[in-house]
Amino acid sequence: MSGFNALRELPEGPGYGPGDVFVLFGELFARGYANGLVEQAKERGMTLIGATVGRRDKDNVLRALDPDELAQAEANLGGKILNYPLWAGFDMDAPTGGVSPADMIAKVKPTEWQDFKLDWDQIKAAQEAGINRFRTSLTQMVSELSGLIPKGANVLFAHTMAGGIPKAKVFLVLINRAVKGSGERYLPSVDLWEHSDLGHLAALNYDAITADTFLELLNSTGGIREQVAQGGGSCSYSGYGYHGTEILVGGKYQWQTYSPYLPGWSKKRLEDHARQAFKQGIKACIYNCPEIRTNSSDLFSGVELPLYPLLSALIKEEGSNFAYLQTQICQDKLVDEETIENLLNKVDAFHTHPLMQPYYADFDGWPKHNTREMAEYMLEQSDLIMALNRDKKDLVTDHLSNLVLESSGRIMFKDITNPKAPVQWLGHDIIAKDLNGAH
Repeated sequence: MSGFNALRELPEGPGYGPGDVFVLFGELFARGYANGLVEQAKERGMTLIGATVGRRDKDNVLRALDPDELAQAEANLGGKILNYPLWAGFDMDAPTGGVSPADMIAKVKPTEWQDFKLDWDQIKAAQEAGINRFRTSLTQMVSELSGLIPKGANVLFAHTMAGGIPKAKVFLVLINRAVKGSGERYLPSVDLWEHSDLGHLAALNYDAITADTFLELLNSTGGIREQVAQGGGSCSYSGYGYHGTEILVGGKYQWQTYSPYLPGWSKKRLEDHARQAFKQGIKACIYNCPEIRTNSSDLFSGVELPLYPLLSALIKEEGSNFAYLQTQICQDKLVDEETIENLLNKVDAFHTHPLMQPYYADFDGWPKHNTREMAEYMLEQSDLIMALNRDKKDLVTDHLSNLVLESSGRIMFKDITNPKAPVQWLGHDIIAKDLNGAH
């Protein structure tokens, strides 16, 4: 597994404390990885500063937050929001007198997607308009930010921007068919992503949002790095990746992944940006964290299946009363006739199934597209195991997701002060060690 660099030992870095500054580069929404970092920053008494993507009016004109929206965003973060609209991507941008990509594809029907062709000169113009708009807001934000950092403070920039599906009804249909389709509704993800103009457009927009915003952050804050260094502090940059993670499969830790993870190519690009920064002496690291359920990940049915074995990892890693308590909490969420042991056996059978092995045995070939057989099997198993929950609004995976958020945030906070590598993986082993130790 070339390039796989799992963090095996809990970091012992000093972390951060009062007087240090936490900068959230991406707006804070519910049920996301960023919440784990924000809670850690609050616990350490750091000064919290956030950004906003802004809002779009009915005519799609981008604007800053109004006073009520700003107040709500600052209350949600627990800190100051720098109110410059950092809406990333270019699908809704157009040069003067031009047309945005979103308008170009607004009337494409689901039956026309394969034959639909884009004007790539217009797409390039939209890309340039989007990046110029983003850089203008970013420059303004960084200028204000530099005046808010006390002398002697350490600064953690936490990049959380991700996404990229262009705003168009046709994409909702096609993505659902690619990741949730079965039978006649199944659409091979490779056909959408690599063999159509719509897929190429989405991939470019994913690059712009998920990956290149990290590069823009690094490039725009060089002056702040110098300012902080002159005051005796240091700057670090964290980012969230997804590149598969290790879980217990058949009693052993094994790398596994969800497929088709369409943003995967952009996540690899994000990793490359961190590698280049690391070579330049910048403390930057992309952390590939375990799967959780979020508002965005819920689109991908089956991505939650690797969460369940965390219970087994908690027990394996010197499990304490805390580990067994989590098992009981999860047991209480199941229907009366079901047991956690049986659930975990079903999940293990899924991960060891021959249909999944080509995906789990080829780390260097990641990301991969799906097949109809694999997709139908994964969706079937996801539904069967999800049905074991007593209440669809109080799921086992919700509880386990919160544990991963807590732990990954704590581990990242300690490690990012002096990361040993620009890309690292947090598997269920180190998550379990951390949780057992913290409780």
